[in-house]
Amino acid sequence: MEHELNFWVAGGDLRQAQLARLLAEDGHTVHLYALEEQSLPDLSPQAGLEGIERADCVVFPLPVSAGGGLLNAPLSPEEHPLAQVLDRLSPSQALFGGRVDAASAALARERGLELRDYFAREELAVANAVPTAEGAVQLAMEHLPITIHSARVLVLGYGRVGRVTAQRFQALGARVTAAARKYEQLAWAAAMGLGTERLEELAGWLCGYDLIINTIPAQVLGRRELEDVRSDCLILDLASKPGGVDLNAAADLGRTVIWALSLPGKAAPVTAGAAIQTAIYHMLQELGY
Repeated sequence: MEHELNFWVAGGDLRQAQLARLLAEDGHTVHLYALEEQSLPDLSPQAGLEGIERADCVVFPLPVSAGGGLLNAPLSPEEHPLAQVLDRLSPSQALFGGRVDAASAALARERGLELRDYFAREELAVANAVPTAEGAVQLAMEHLPITIHSARVLVLGYGRVGRVTAQRFQALGARVTAAARKYEQLAWAAAMGLGTERLEELAGWLCGYDLIINTIPAQVLGRRELEDVRSDCLILDLASKPGGVDLNAAADLGRTVIWALSLPGKAAPVTAGAAIQTAIYHMLQELGY
């Protein structure tokens, strides 16, 4: 940004903590709220909301809500009602949150506020694909009894995350197949030297894989498909809620599933925080700041 702004970073995990640090390094005034369990040099969490009405920009976490009307604040020992924070804000302030749910958006609208979703930004989605893919590689190395090299890997979905994930495993020598619905996605996968399969035809041929990685936030591995998965196959679900795997069926069948939610924040919080910072700067510029 070309001039100093007053930021409040309210709630969140290590991504938001690193975001606050990066904003302060850029010369902005930064206040922390509901981040008491994260220590940052020269940044002390606020005991309350005094002064938040003077903020130019308030950044909420990803996701904004922990459910039940509460701010998502895993680094705070207290519960923080989202409405309590919104009550102190005004329409003149820039309010940003990640993966803004309908209930949180409604709470904001009731107060004449607009809660803009930085998670909906394409540049953030692309940037997040990299730490997600690298986190998947890390999990595979930790939990597979074989090397990635020569492993038979199936990636379900060939969007942003699926494409980058497939490339990372391919670079390590895995034999990678991509499954997708769209013919253009399958064409791109084939052009990258990957095997291809139709997503609608999973059942009956899943027994050949050592590792299955799902990137689709809708159930694609139900009981019928899981019955065909080998008992020693590792399943990594990288999709956001509701995920892509029937976890109850997987447990019944003894399949190993790791649902790796918020992987960028766990695998590379500094990189993930920087990606959020970039998206917020772009949004502020578009708003005329």
